[in-house]
Amino acid sequence: MSNMRLAIIGAGGRMGRTLTRLVHETEGCEVAGGTERPGSEYAGEDMGVLAGLGPINATVTETPLDLFASIDGVIDFSSPQSSVEHSVLAAQARIVHVIGTTGFSSDDEAKIKAAARHARIIKAGNMSLGVNLLTALVKRAARSLGAEFDIEVVEMHHRHKVDAPSGTALMLGQAAADGRGVDLADHSVRSRDGHTGARTSGDIGFATLRGGSVVGEHSVVFAGESERIEITHRAESRDIFARGAIQAALWGRNQKPGLYSMTDVLGIDD
Repeated sequence: MSNMRLAIIGAGGRMGRTLTRLVHETEGCEVAGGTERPGSEYAGEDMGVLAGLGPINATVTETPLDLFASIDGVIDFSSPQSSVEHSVLAAQARIVHVIGTTGFSSDDEAKIKAAARHARIIKAGNMSLGVNLLTALVKRAARSLGAEFDIEVVEMHHRHKVDAPSGTALMLGQAAADGRGVDLADHSVRSRDGHTGARTSGDIGFATLRGGSVVGEHSVVFAGESERIEITHRAESRDIFARGAIQAALWGRNQKPGLYSMTDVLGIDD
């Protein structure tokens, strides 16, 4: 089979440059081009030069329509609005769309689900193998431990991250809720301030930290009487997310249209 031609959304950003480098280095795929928002200073630039590789004959465009007609898949760590727009283009082109973007509204989710009728969409709050294994462990632990164990999700990211809690934290909270057989929306506590009263049994709490250059750190705490279980994942490089996304794209090439997760890609039985 020929190399999978992949485009990268947000090619000029930190993740876009990381993806360019790793796609270029990965056997079985190649960088076919990338996109940036209208008016971007990176429009027309060679993506290899931006990524420190030297010229690779793949350029950044502000108009993705023509690009989508000539590729096999697209990797997208951008914004909710951009990802939804690109999911529509992916559906029209019948290609693979890997989405690592977080912060979607329920309306955004519905539009992506509709696009998956024609595109092969792999969407996850986190693309790393370790985090997805963590998610499966959290679901199993929540299922095994009784309601006397309180659940708290703690996350920290760099100062530039704009959404909170992180998509990964919400993914972990959802795993805990699924394990308990409850609706996360009815049991989620996002903030505490002032005289809040005693903790309600069954709540799933979230704590958000921001600062420095932290790539990503997530812990799920199961706090019981006289004992505490903590499961933690620390990301030390964006490369782990990029590698997971590339693995997802290559996997998606052989699937039928639909909406998939990284647990599907990795074959994790949670």
